[in-house]
Amino acid sequence: MIIDNTLKEKKEDASLKLFVVLSKAYRTIMEQVEADIQSRGLNLTDFAVLELLYHKGAQPLKSIGEKILLTSGSITYVINKLENKRLLTRIPNAEDRRVTFAEITESGADLLQTIFPGHWERIEEITAGLNDAEKEIAIDLLKKLGTSIRSL
Repeated sequence: MIIDNTLKEKKEDASLKLFVVLSKAYRTIMEQVEADIQSRGLNLTDFAVLELLYHKGAQPLKSIGEKILLTSGSITYVINKLENKRLLTRIPNAEDRRVTFAEITESGADLLQTIFPGHWERIEEITAGLNDAEKEIAIDLLKKLGTSIRSL
């Protein structure tokens, strides 16, 4: 019994430690990324919306909220703000009037093309603590963890 409890405690300890380390690493990375985005004149949410539209094309507003984890009220606020800055435009759906799409404008695309190379470079700096092989291992392990969590 004592051996079983000791092994269980060590296993739980490793799980808890992994959770703490992942949480701290995520927080530290996001603080750096957010500071970088803000230094380029956007906030993280605005950047996420523009990046999604830039890479995926026009998206229904509801879909944008789901993909970047925003409530419908928050997505409306963000879309209004970006539309006022002429970085995106709303497009009504001709087939379903309840659905509205957002599409990045030429100004929005130009802005992303201007700031993204420097942002990419900053991400390279942030992740420079791992070499390419270690990054691939981390990617594989985190994907495995994420997949197993989804099945719970």
